Amino acid sequence: MKTKATLLIMSLIAFGLFAFMPKTQVQEPWPVPDSYKNKANPLKGDAASVAEGKTLYNQHCKSCHGTKGKGDGPKASQLDTECGDFTKASFQSQTDGALYYKTAEGRKDMPSFKKKIPEANDIWSVINYMRTLK
Repeated sequence: MKTKATLLIMSLIAFGLFAFMPKTQVQEPWPVPDSYKNKANPLKGDAASVAEGKTLYNQHCKSCHGTKGKGDGPKASQLDTECGDFTKASFQSQTDGALYYKTAEGRKDMPSFKKKIPEANDIWSVINYMRTLK
């Protein structure tokens, strides 16, 4: 009888520890159509575009991705998937077209911004701003 009780207690402890572990999930690959991978950003990453991108980022992205793009915004802990960290080389090495596609289309917890940011050039400005988060 003691063994069953001990096993039950240990199982509950293990479950409790597992339930409160931080998310360490590796992001699934996010395929991007070739037509987007090779799409060039029509905007120069000049001060005006970066400033506009920062304003839009603060309005639409910061709550999940955080002030500095590290994926640590106040809503990040409420998501089922880990937010991307824009400061990582793996993020920064993606093409502007791939980032445009992901921002416009969304996936799982990441919403589509096609309607929230309907002007294509505004999304390109957000990308120009994200490029500064290194």
